[in-house]
Amino acid sequence: MSIALDSQCLMCYLRRNLEVVRPLGTEEKTMEFIREVLRLYLEGPTDVPSTWFNPQVSDLLQTHYGLPEDRMRQEKQDSNRFVLERLDVIREKVRSAADALYAALQFAVLGNYLDFGALQGQVSFEALDAMLDQALELDLDKDVFARFCRDLESGKKLLYLTDNAGEIGFDRVFAEEIAARYPHLDITFCVRGGIALNDATREDAAAVGIPFKVIDNGNRIPGTQLDQLSAEAKEALETADVILAKGMANVETMFGCGHNVYYAFLVKCQRFVTLFEKPLMTPMLVPERK
Repeated sequence: MSIALDSQCLMCYLRRNLEVVRPLGTEEKTMEFIREVLRLYLEGPTDVPSTWFNPQVSDLLQTHYGLPEDRMRQEKQDSNRFVLERLDVIREKVRSAADALYAALQFAVLGNYLDFGALQGQVSFEALDAMLDQALELDLDKDVFARFCRDLESGKKLLYLTDNAGEIGFDRVFAEEIAARYPHLDITFCVRGGIALNDATREDAAAVGIPFKVIDNGNRIPGTQLDQLSAEAKEALETADVILAKGMANVETMFGCGHNVYYAFLVKCQRFVTLFEKPLMTPMLVPERK
């Protein structure tokens, strides 16, 4: 019930960690750190996604280099501020579109660009500003979207699994449009239960003014690791009629779970290029159930 770590993921994680630690010490210290990271992967379970190792790697970064767990706090705050300053403009673009709900989804998927983990060193607020003008050109599977809307129409509970800080502001706009079109729906947002890269937590949900019930998943693994959910998050997932899961980490941790999940994300790594046979930065809306 997940996309297990493979050689592509391992190479990517090693490269990203090397980029972080190389400027911080000697080659000997770098190798000492990398050996411990490799030991985690070699001695850990083989049937878990790459995200499963993130808390342990974060702890190693703190032990070896004194890097705080919340080392991306500034990026998270900047991302939230970026979206808040443009919220009215985004809403105006959405509500003037031919289909406001589809337009809001386009912006929500575009918001998945704010990923300082997968796109380490590549995220640019200036670039995202320019992308906002092209958001309504994002091509998402309209048949899957129509099916998603039918499920919202017939369902009672929507669980919205978030991904990154800043992105959660785009998610707010999408969820508000869902609530406007389907006022009978009970909408719950689920954020991370602890610090995980630049993923959204309760603090970020509050920062962007999420107007719906907010719960957390009880852990600091990127994505939604089903066997480590809090009791509250587990109940919310099991009782939801529809689940919207944002970002690649939710795909990695949930794909194959069997729940009525719709995954919305940008393709941002070679593993996903291979899995979905789509080029980098392709916007995706993928149903769990075929």
